[in-house]
Amino acid sequence: MSEIRVPTLGESVTEATVATWFKKPGDTVAVDEMLCELETDKVTVEVPSPVAGTLSEIVAQEGETVGVDALLAQVSEGDAAKPKQDDPTAEPDKAINAGPTDVKPREGGDSIDVMVPTLGESVSEATVSTWFKKVGDTVAQDEMLCELETDKVSVEVPAPAAGTITEILAAEGTTVDASAKLAVLSSSGGAAAAAAPSESEASAPAPASSGSKDVENAPSANKIMAEKGIDPATVQGSGRDGRIMKEDVQNAAASAPVPAAQAPRAPVSADDDSREERVKMTRLRQTIARRLKESQNTAAMLTTYNEVDMGAVMDLRNEYKDLFAKKHGVKLGFMSFFTKACVHALKEVPEVNAEIDGTDVVYKNYVHMGIAAGTPTGLVVPVIRDADSMSFAEIEKAIAEKGAKARDGKLSMAEMQGGSFTISNGGVYGSLMSSPILNPPQSGILGMHKIQDRPMAINGEVVIRPMMYLALSYDHRIVDGKGAVTFLVRVKEALEDPRRLLMDL
Repeated sequence: MSEIRVPTLGESVTEATVATWFKKPGDTVAVDEMLCELETDKVTVEVPSPVAGTLSEIVAQEGETVGVDALLAQVSEGDAAKPKQDDPTAEPDKAINAGPTDVKPREGGDSIDVMVPTLGESVSEATVSTWFKKVGDTVAQDEMLCELETDKVSVEVPAPAAGTITEILAAEGTTVDASAKLAVLSSSGGAAAAAAPSESEASAPAPASSGSKDVENAPSANKIMAEKGIDPATVQGSGRDGRIMKEDVQNAAASAPVPAAQAPRAPVSADDDSREERVKMTRLRQTIARRLKESQNTAAMLTTYNEVDMGAVMDLRNEYKDLFAKKHGVKLGFMSFFTKACVHALKEVPEVNAEIDGTDVVYKNYVHMGIAAGTPTGLVVPVIRDADSMSFAEIEKAIAEKGAKARDGKLSMAEMQGGSFTISNGGVYGSLMSSPILNPPQSGILGMHKIQDRPMAINGEVVIRPMMYLALSYDHRIVDGKGAVTFLVRVKEALEDPRRLLMDL
């Protein structure tokens, strides 16, 4: 008998909520096949089976909050006894446990309350973003009813039982707390609802799915595809087993040309309200806005600038990039040079790599380098740990791996925590100069920008050189102007003469 326990969730994350079980007691499972999905207030964590066998018992039901290393289930390598059930077509456990909504029928009646599911540690409210059903619709057990949006993640709310929606209590756009009631179901005719779709569903095109719960597209994705007339076959899914997520559809819609029939109409008058559109900020965007403002309000933030001639790095990269890729299996980019240069400068100016904790200054004898990356859902900063002990190839591999996870929304909490310094590359978007905002509690962030040919005076002559502006934003409470300028000069010197990195000069 193998025990399935909650994996490590990340630094400072002590508990999670069981969001979805993909298997039920009695099901056979293969090694590394996904058993369930856990949700924290930051990310979703998939739990695979460590062995092949039969799922004999589910200990933590959907909707339960569990701590790190808590027992989730047990897998037996032999045939396990099938769970007892009156209806051979009913799913065990879910018939008596309402899943993440943790709902039970009201006593003395057949009405079932649909409640807000557990949202995660420190998350007390959510916004109803989308209803997939309306009053009068029949639904099957576990069919998605609506989607909630918190400042961390989107949470889909399934039907706890088969039945008919008799009342929707929280309309789209409503902010609800963690114990609020969302809707009421009537279980009368539930069997019919489970066996046959509603009239509205029968007339609607079926969402793209392989028939397995594991690979069903997200209901929110199906809704957007139906509204915009997007063929699911043209959308590349980033979810498990190719599942199409809402972000995938949004990306596909953004890159697709707008049909003539959907082109915006010209306003009929100068005062026409149709020229304006009001859209509520997503929870994630609200959180980003709040934290950036908190950073400005807390730190005594100042930015110093310099410029660097990128000619030496570009020549070195062009000379060795093919050999580098052949040997290490990864492209040689600019980020490894900047990471190495920052590590070199942080050794000389350690306060830029430190943080304030109350009345103490915490100096780090390591460099956990944060690499800021833009994603469809917002800015994330994956962390490359112990970058000061890594080679160019190891840094490039780590950056490629973290970047791919960031784009696919698969970064874990552990991969985004503990950074001691951050590099942000606005140059990839064409930025010529900007002032990056600190990533608390860090005391420094380096902003890279666009490489642009400019006339420079060198040895009394004007020559055209590939130049980049650098910006260091720092917390003046801990970093003095001298230290900040020295740091940026050391980065400039290392990039203009990469040989200094080899000789630690």
